[in-house]
Amino acid sequence: MSRFFGIASSADWQSVTPVEKGWSADRKYRVVTEDGRSLLLRLSDAGQREEKEKEYRIIEKYAQTGINMSAPVEFGVCRGSGDVYMLLNWVEGWDLEEVLPERTEEEQYALGREAGEILRRIHSIPLSPEDVPTGTKKPKKLRQLALYEGSALRIPGDEIALGFVKENIHRIWQEKPVYLHGDFHPGNLIHTPEGTIGVIDFNRWEVGDPYEEFYKLESFGREVSVPWCVGQIDAYFRDAVPESFWRTLAVYVAHASLYSIKWAEKFGREEIDGMIRRCRTAFDDYDGFRTCIPKWYTEKYRA
Repeated sequence: MSRFFGIASSADWQSVTPVEKGWSADRKYRVVTEDGRSLLLRLSDAGQREEKEKEYRIIEKYAQTGINMSAPVEFGVCRGSGDVYMLLNWVEGWDLEEVLPERTEEEQYALGREAGEILRRIHSIPLSPEDVPTGTKKPKKLRQLALYEGSALRIPGDEIALGFVKENIHRIWQEKPVYLHGDFHPGNLIHTPEGTIGVIDFNRWEVGDPYEEFYKLESFGREVSVPWCVGQIDAYFRDAVPESFWRTLAVYVAHASLYSIKWAEKFGREEIDGMIRRCRTAFDDYDGFRTCIPKWYTEKYRA
């Protein structure tokens, strides 16, 4: 006999508590079972069944890497509503974005290195041929840039950054496509009681350019912890960062810095202002995109 949401296995659940954090359209809940296990329940509309079943299968692939993550437990359809659900392991701990500022720079850098190693493992998952996209994101990025250019939200001095993206868009998607987390930043990482990193929120997974995974270091990472950002890059590339990475990343950062302002429009003035602030920070870090290595990347954190 099901007790919650028409899910048969919920007969053994003791409590269900809403989880408000995050941007996903999924309804999320923390489930505690009668034997004391904690699970994450994600509910989606019935029309998303095919998409969500695919997401669940991809999460199964990611779990095979052995990283600490919200691993898959069960997928199904809710009786009555037809909504689809997935149950995942709950990763116990604290949001990494809250923990990092409380740690020493050496500890932040070490956690960044751990994150870089995790990302390497995700990107090493063998690709299924049916998951490889037939095209690249170059046309999409240029369309998004045009939306920003045509908006009333343009910021003064954006011409160099706009030109930089247009002139260098050919640099993206030069690397072999890989499975991506899709939203890899401290807000989607957990600092566990054991002091290690757990990974959550794989709902933005995709297959694409591995270098695209890094642009959120500028958007959401560097404002939390610069040493963490440096550590992630160093470990991912085993302390030998190729020049091609910096040039490609700068294109992604310039594009995201501008388009994110337009993207934030639907969320209101506060979000727009936040993206404008991040954009201006990126302009400063990259000297208006006259350089490809951000000012914050430095060797001073290395032992």
